Amino acid sequence: MRRYWRAALLCSALAFFFIFYVFNEIASAEDGVRDVAAADGKGPARERARARSLTPSRHEAKTLSPASSSKEPSRRMHLAVVTCGQRLEETLTMLKSAILFSQKPLHFHIFAEDELHKKFNNMLEIWKKAFHQQFRHSIYPITFPDETAGLWKKLFKPCASQRLFLPLILKEVDSLLYVDTDILFLRPVDDIWAFLEDFNHTQIAGMAPEHEEPRIGWYNRFARHPFYGKTGINSGVMLMNMTRIRKKYFKNDMTNARLKWEDLLLPLFKKYKLNITWGDQDLLNIIFHQNPESLFIFPCQWNYRPDHCMYGSNCKAAEDEGIFVLHGNRGVYHDGKQPAFRAVYEAIKSYPFGNDPIRSLLHPLEKELQKTTNTYCGRIYQVFTRQLLKSLRTIQDKISRT
Repeated sequence: MRRYWRAALLCSALAFFFIFYVFNEIASAEDGVRDVAAADGKGPARERARARSLTPSRHEAKTLSPASSSKEPSRRMHLAVVTCGQRLEETLTMLKSAILFSQKPLHFHIFAEDELHKKFNNMLEIWKKAFHQQFRHSIYPITFPDETAGLWKKLFKPCASQRLFLPLILKEVDSLLYVDTDILFLRPVDDIWAFLEDFNHTQIAGMAPEHEEPRIGWYNRFARHPFYGKTGINSGVMLMNMTRIRKKYFKNDMTNARLKWEDLLLPLFKKYKLNITWGDQDLLNIIFHQNPESLFIFPCQWNYRPDHCMYGSNCKAAEDEGIFVLHGNRGVYHDGKQPAFRAVYEAIKSYPFGNDPIRSLLHPLEKELQKTTNTYCGRIYQVFTRQLLKSLRTIQDKISRT
């Protein structure tokens, strides 16, 4: 009898575990079905995954069709500028040059004093109608960390150090091209934006050297702080992979520990504040001196300045291919010191959107440039129009097809 009850008890236990196993498998299968449904857009998991992937990788962005480009944030090129004081007209002329030559849609991120916001909005809305919404813009106040705002506002020029905080402010932007207000594009923004694809896995930003010729270099002769390479770098045109900047831990000469971007800036400023002359550009030179593997270097025609011609031509690439990005630093667009630079600025500022660009922009510019041959830069005035002619012909073709 005991054997009978033992057998019955054993059978009951086996039956219980078998039923438990079956129900567990059914529950797992149902969970799997819910996961698959979510992946197909039928559940909350799909929404979470979609939120994580709103900005696809650049490789994915390349495969998008033109029809989807207006809807896909990653297809837009993001360009930032910081404007203070009497820089409204200069900034608008820079934005105009970007719109003129660019092919993919642009998103402008404009950091400006409050009194300039309405003026920017009014002009850009007029341009949008002419260009059928081919660009977007966002306008932001000048913003610094509250506890140190006074320090940063006084660094070099008013608002100039705002660029240092762009990776921390524009947290949703993966990559960004920052330019000074005195930049003019003579070639599509698309072409400098494409350098992002040339960054290796360690590079987080791209800039051009401050000088090509060490004999006239400022950093190698006068700097009292570390700087990048032989002649330093110029930050007037700065292409940034901001996702990498936000993630990177930087080597530094203040501590053995590597620091993130937001933890690096203030200690670096405090250490070198008595030794820096060019403000935020000097800080960037110090950072990339300590992290040289993180910088991609542009050829000089992507940031062509008076120093490249005022003492004799020293940007061979521009002589061969023309200037791609013109940088009129030292106020040369507004005085008579470098009339060739001013001529290009005035030609683009005065060009009416929609007019024949060869007749309305190039021909008047060529006449003005021929008057500048008494200067070193004017003697090689063809460098100012060689690439520009190619860009304007592309615009002319587009106008003729419409």
